[in-house]
Amino acid sequence: MKLRFKLKLSGVVAACLLLFASAMGQQSAPPSASVQAMNAVPADTASHNGPVLQERNPRYVLQPGDSFDVSFDLSPEFNQSLTIQPDGFVTLRGVGDVHVAGETVPQLNETIRAAYGKVLNDPIISILLKDFEKPYFTVDGQVGKPGKYDLRGGMTVTQALAVAGGTLPSAKHSQVLLFRRAGDGWVEARILNVKKMMKDGNLNEDMQIRPGDMVFVPKNVLSKIDRYMPTSNIGTYLRPY
Repeated sequence: MKLRFKLKLSGVVAACLLLFASAMGQQSAPPSASVQAMNAVPADTASHNGPVLQERNPRYVLQPGDSFDVSFDLSPEFNQSLTIQPDGFVTLRGVGDVHVAGETVPQLNETIRAAYGKVLNDPIISILLKDFEKPYFTVDGQVGKPGKYDLRGGMTVTQALAVAGGTLPSAKHSQVLLFRRAGDGWVEARILNVKKMMKDGNLNEDMQIRPGDMVFVPKNVLSKIDRYMPTSNIGTYLRPY
């Protein structure tokens, strides 16, 4: 039953999921929005009936603290270096405050062009990101070195576990959890049987890690979980026993 997971899931897992949801920085869905969920299943039997997933190669989304250079090909006097403020705004020289957090670089380019279109005739600009959030993943639970790690090149779940010091003897290898953002306000959860992968020497189901993923190695036996869950309601979905 779906409710078994709510009863068996440890407080540690629930806390990690709440941290994961917070780190995603996603805004909660309005109370009137409908909530759709489906039982989590192993990767090889996953269904595609949930929310619209992220694109495979998403563009980087700007966030507070990021910095970038703006160069004007025909009006170099407007060249400037900017840092996104905590409220998501930047202050453009000669224009004023413009909200840019949450945009990709192409969207940022259009936003700045539109802002300067009030004082310049069809400005031509280029943007260079200087300091931004580096791709990362998180490993927690029954591993040697839980923590946040830089994501460099291609990496799979088993490789991520190795980077985190390997699993502990108390780990439940057959039910390793992979949490991934699956669109605005949603988290996708997968259960991976790493024990079977290693025993059979078959890593075909060893999923690729994507930026922002969390791998959690539980200690206790897990049953079914909701594969998709609204981040705003994780506290409701996940309860300690």
